[in-house]
Amino acid sequence: MRKPHGICLASSDQPNMQKHPTHMEITTSIPNLPTIAKNVPILPILVRMKNNGYEEITITSLGRNLKHLDKHCDLYNPQNTIAFIMNKKCLNSWKNHLLKSYAHYLKFYEIEYPLRYLKEKAHHTRIPTTEELDTLISSAGYPLCLKLRLSKETGIRPVELVSLKVNDFDNERKTIYPTSAKNGAPRTIKLSQKLTHLLQVYIIKNDRNPNDLIFKTTGQVYRNSYMHSRGTTAKKLGNPRLTKIRLYDFRHYFATRLYARCNSILYVQQQMGHKKISTTMIYTQLINFQEEEEYIVKIATTLKEETSLIEKGFIYIKDRDGYSIYKKRK
Repeated sequence: MRKPHGICLASSDQPNMQKHPTHMEITTSIPNLPTIAKNVPILPILVRMKNNGYEEITITSLGRNLKHLDKHCDLYNPQNTIAFIMNKKCLNSWKNHLLKSYAHYLKFYEIEYPLRYLKEKAHHTRIPTTEELDTLISSAGYPLCLKLRLSKETGIRPVELVSLKVNDFDNERKTIYPTSAKNGAPRTIKLSQKLTHLLQVYIIKNDRNPNDLIFKTTGQVYRNSYMHSRGTTAKKLGNPRLTKIRLYDFRHYFATRLYARCNSILYVQQQMGHKKISTTMIYTQLINFQEEEEYIVKIATTLKEETSLIEKGFIYIKDRDGYSIYKKRK
């Protein structure tokens, strides 16, 4: 058997086909499940993903990918499906995206067929500036502006934001305790005084109970609302660069700025809710914020003064003429 380019084929037996269902239409209606595919081979995968807490946009994307593959090749035949993916005229990143979707199919139906993903061309993600994000936030309607401010200040995932309950918000300690998605580690995230006040006002105004969701919406609705507001703002200001800022770039912004402030990749990992530090490394890009940032500079002459500055978040720079110089971003 000839190996399709880029794929490691099992050299022993043919894939196990025992659990494959027949193609047939079903009419079962499942609430809140994206209406992507009604074929039995695809639908149960989406149902399981929904039951396992996957984000709606992830379920929708995977469903569309599998439907696309099912239209052009035989999903029961891994060689046929993989050959179709490899022969597509598209970037390796998109081929890998299809392969990852097909991997869900193989795993669900217990088909043993190892995949080897293709090497992707490295690309640089542009981190939006503070001014750009503030423009998008101030131009958004209410309560979208509050959600965007929360995304910018905490870096939580959209699905984590819409899953926040009133009990996850501590007004006195100015913190939130998001339920981490993607099996991420739990964490506690500090809020500014202003954001804490805005959240408290929103909760009271909308008469939320302790077990209620703070924002009664979905991740998909949040994204759609943001995209509409972003497009309107970009057109109004004549700034097409704004249309390139994705909702997830608020999370990139948070991680990069946090790393620039604390210079601790482990702390950023904890605040991002990542289990693997390699994931955090993707988010944190070493870029120069000097043009945007201003510093408060303090000088310490005694151990007590140095301790006080460190407790207030100042970072040691150097010693000069018997003085210790510290700085902190304004």
